[in-house]
Amino acid sequence: MAINPTPTLVTGGTGTLGSRVVRRLVQDDDTEVRVLSRRAAPAESRGARWFTGDLAAGRGLRRALDGVDTVVHCAHAPAFPLEEISAAAHLLTEATRARIRHFLYISIVGVDYVPLRYYRSKLAVEDLIEESGLAFTILRTAQFHELVDRLLSGVVRLPFVPVPAGFWFQPVAADEVAERLVGLARESPEGRAHDMGGPEVRSVESLAASYERIRGRQRPVKKVPIPGKTASAFRTGANLASGRPVGCRTWERHLHTPTTAPHP
Repeated sequence: MAINPTPTLVTGGTGTLGSRVVRRLVQDDDTEVRVLSRRAAPAESRGARWFTGDLAAGRGLRRALDGVDTVVHCAHAPAFPLEEISAAAHLLTEATRARIRHFLYISIVGVDYVPLRYYRSKLAVEDLIEESGLAFTILRTAQFHELVDRLLSGVVRLPFVPVPAGFWFQPVAADEVAERLVGLARESPEGRAHDMGGPEVRSVESLAASYERIRGRQRPVKKVPIPGKTASAFRTGANLASGRPVGCRTWERHLHTPTTAPHP
């Protein structure tokens, strides 16, 4: 007798991380993959069941969660910290009602030390998860290569590359984080998983210099002093992952990857 695949719901399935998680999950014949998103299903959504809903408003969740075993919560709202919290609260309420077995959440290394509003909202979500009564796994990661790439591309029209003085990063590939998250989803709930970062701890000026060289530019990198508690936290390494596992893809390899198109 055939056994029905175990349903797994991914929120934020069109994002940098969520889309990668979905692609890996659909390769597993034992998993029915569901995606909850505000957007309609894209053309490449083959293999996943698409549910349109709004986490922040609490719409569309009950239907998407019906019969679900595992939730992988990748949706995020960096520009709207309060929405980050309300979305998680609605999801947790409905996940509790649906009696899911495992709730996974992607967070950021340093949310308990770096006083950014968005980081504080991620920490608040962690607290909600821990208080929910659900079995859970929280994975904190360092900044993605893709994020650092996007930030540097945002200043490409300036005659120099401004970087915050004394900042250190341990960037990690989103592909490797997705692989780790899917692996955790297939295991028993772990609570707080080991933090995950990339293979190297690098100064931000070093990352910028490599970006310029590999992108074929010659702009100087200029360090800019940044005051305040947030800058102090980054200078002291509060955003660095101290545990295992770490990713393997270096910043330079990311920049050389053909799918990472040069920015204009």
